[in-house]
Amino acid sequence: MKPAMNAHPTTLPTLLAGAATRRKIRINSAYLFITPSMLIIAIFVLYPILQALWMSFHSWSFLDPERTFIGLKNYFQLFQDDRFWNSLRVSAIYTFVTVPTQIVLSILVALALHEKLRGVKLLRSIYFFPVISSFAVMAIVWSFLLDPDMGLVSHWLIQLGLPSIDWLHSTTWALPAVMFTGIWKNLGFSMVILLAGLEGIPEIYYEAASIDGAGKWSRFWNITIPGMRQGLLFVTVTSFISSLQAFDQIYVMTQGGPLFQTETIVTYMYHEGFQLYQMGYASAIAWVLFIIVMIWSVIQMKFFRYQDVD
Repeated sequence: MKPAMNAHPTTLPTLLAGAATRRKIRINSAYLFITPSMLIIAIFVLYPILQALWMSFHSWSFLDPERTFIGLKNYFQLFQDDRFWNSLRVSAIYTFVTVPTQIVLSILVALALHEKLRGVKLLRSIYFFPVISSFAVMAIVWSFLLDPDMGLVSHWLIQLGLPSIDWLHSTTWALPAVMFTGIWKNLGFSMVILLAGLEGIPEIYYEAASIDGAGKWSRFWNITIPGMRQGLLFVTVTSFISSLQAFDQIYVMTQGGPLFQTETIVTYMYHEGFQLYQMGYASAIAWVLFIIVMIWSVIQMKFFRYQDVD
């Protein structure tokens, strides 16, 4: 018995040392697995962001080999640029129209497709189909559909006795046309996310609420919306970011026209950087957009903050 009792004090430190060693091995293994991803992020995400910040403080042009440091001159010039403020206004209108509209429509479609209907899987696939298609390709399709001479939309308007509209060359209708295309393209993605949130709400909550006498609106507001909160947070944040970065369909359908009525921040940045070759000025525009996106993302995450007690 004495040898066994004497062995106990040396066994505990040995066990602790073994546990620490195993923990160290697990941590090293985790670092080993995430290192390739971190390298990719560092090379293709972090480095371009920092490079753009450095370029924004320089007079950087593809046509001039000299990279003169000018400090905040690009930013001062930016805030005095009427075309920049116009692009910011267009981006704000585009974002604050498309995002709420897209989210409301996504909720309605998700609620409809959550019902046990015949052919509901086919309907879900139809709504999601535009998401898997290229934005540029869909923009080309809608450009043909909205064409005043041979487009189906104009044909339907004429059949209804209404005048044909030159949608993409009208200062009144060009922006609504590209906004409609953006909503149509992204609706299916938001619908799928919110539908997943609906599927995760236990049916017993609705049954208990019905027994307590809660109506449809009360169940929707107190059960459905809180149950989809995480999905709403994700959809809202990603939709705001993608809307502020709108470029594909605008460049294909209108190229920022007519008269800059559809020129967003990104299309103006593209114009300065890749058409006028003023990469320093374009980088300053990119960083202003980055700051706007960060501020709005933080505000939305605070608004939709989720706690376990909820």
